[in-house]
Amino acid sequence: MSRRKLGQLEAEVLAVLAGADAFLSPQEICDRLGDPAYTTVNTILFRLLDKHMVERTKQGRAYVYRLTADESGLVAERMFGHLRLAHNPSAVLSQFVHGLSPDEEAALRALLDGSGSEW
Repeated sequence: MSRRKLGQLEAEVLAVLAGADAFLSPQEICDRLGDPAYTTVNTILFRLLDKHMVERTKQGRAYVYRLTADESGLVAERMFGHLRLAHNPSAVLSQFVHGLSPDEEAALRALLDGSGSEW
């Protein structure tokens, strides 16, 4: 198993919760992610709870969690944060755009032209 980048597991947990249509237990999140330890996922969930990004409720003897924030807003805020820290934001945007798939590029172009909607 390779080590994840800082914040990657948190993003993966958020993505699992965003794709769920119900509250999930830490074990269900672990099962969907594949390899992280239960205690690691539980720690991530506590941190997300402190940040008010998830909510939890008791189900039997355990807690279950769900996303409280809009996933697209969360991802966009992370992107803004990285862009604001860059010495050369134009270069960052250039790298970002050159890394887009053709479908992503078309969606971005439509959004910038004002003619696009969500994918």
